[in-house]
Amino acid sequence: MKKQSNVPQIRFLNFKELWKDDKLKNIFGTIRNAFVGTATPYYVEGGNFYLESNNVKNGQINYNSQIFINDEFYEKQRDKWLKTNDIVMVQSGHVGHTAVIPEELNNTAAHALIVFTDYKEEVDPHFLNYQFQSNGKRKELDLISTGNTIKHILASEMKNFKMDFPTFDEQSAIGYLFRTLDDLLASYKDNLANYQSLKATMLSKMFPKAGQPVPEIRLDGFEGEWEVVNLGTLIESYDEIISGASGFPIATSSRKGLYLQNDYFEGGRTGIDLTLDFHRVPMGYVTYRHMSDDSIFKFNKNNFETDVLVSKEYPVFISNNRSDIDFLLYHLNNSRLFLRFSTMQKLGGTRVRLYYKNLITYKLAVPTVEEQQAIGTYFSNLDSLITAHQEKISQLETLKKKLLQDMFI
Repeated sequence: MKKQSNVPQIRFLNFKELWKDDKLKNIFGTIRNAFVGTATPYYVEGGNFYLESNNVKNGQINYNSQIFINDEFYEKQRDKWLKTNDIVMVQSGHVGHTAVIPEELNNTAAHALIVFTDYKEEVDPHFLNYQFQSNGKRKELDLISTGNTIKHILASEMKNFKMDFPTFDEQSAIGYLFRTLDDLLASYKDNLANYQSLKATMLSKMFPKAGQPVPEIRLDGFEGEWEVVNLGTLIESYDEIISGASGFPIATSSRKGLYLQNDYFEGGRTGIDLTLDFHRVPMGYVTYRHMSDDSIFKFNKNNFETDVLVSKEYPVFISNNRSDIDFLLYHLNNSRLFLRFSTMQKLGGTRVRLYYKNLITYKLAVPTVEEQQAIGTYFSNLDSLITAHQEKISQLETLKKKLLQDMFI
């Protein structure tokens, strides 16, 4: 291996040795293609798992789609079966994505992948796997890929591809760090999916179905039938029109929430005429975009620490003493009954208009204010958990991206 004068920007403190580079043909005894050809005649409903490029992405193996092959075809691939700690690389499409073969996939057949096997040197496979994901190696892989619409990489090209190597101990430390990060990410993503699934389930069961007097699931301590009323008996319109020059930030109401204009348009939107009039949305009040292309309307609460301004075409309202605003929002933003109601507002043309005067005619079932508040709090807490997990995932992904950039040459 040839010594390099440069080392990564970030290193563990106890490692000082220079890194070396070497061609992959000097690291692996075999760099070859997995089976290339037509395998569809051998697909079966259940049988031997067949690893394909769709299962290899971002350094990991996923099982989002699974193909199985019959025993006869599987046995014909015996000389190409994957072994534990082999590295596989996508060679067509999302080229360059790699993964390490885990123990449970030992002796698995594969299709249309480049396989790195038969180690000639003591190398940590996970270190190599993450190095393939680093900025520098991604750029080098792009340079040797061919094709315009669909990219390809040849196994022969990878034989002379150079990778960078510290000592085996440093390789192992780096590989372990990134595996730990990936395990954390997987854990947070699993928990996020569970919370999101729980929310969807509870939204379908904690509000009564059409014609039912009570929901399937109820929080402890509450009983009695829910009352069907017009939404207009539960909310009050707020109709203060003020100038854009008033000093309050200007916001937009979208499917993803209420956003300040500068944030929504990423870096600041110019050309807003501050001499125009706007609807004022006090803190805790709700607004919505009154037109939709598909009958879906998103009602957004102002959770900013200031009043905001929105288009004067957007209605603004708040709950009264008979209702809880969070309870109402979880119903309006998730109810199939409300979607059916909003669909009926289409009177012609391509867009659906939901004016406030029509909104207040919507009929819904409600419990006591105390139960509304308990339901609103339940879902608010669940949303807080979901948001916290989303933020943690974003932080970990940012950290991983930074370390992939700075812990490799």
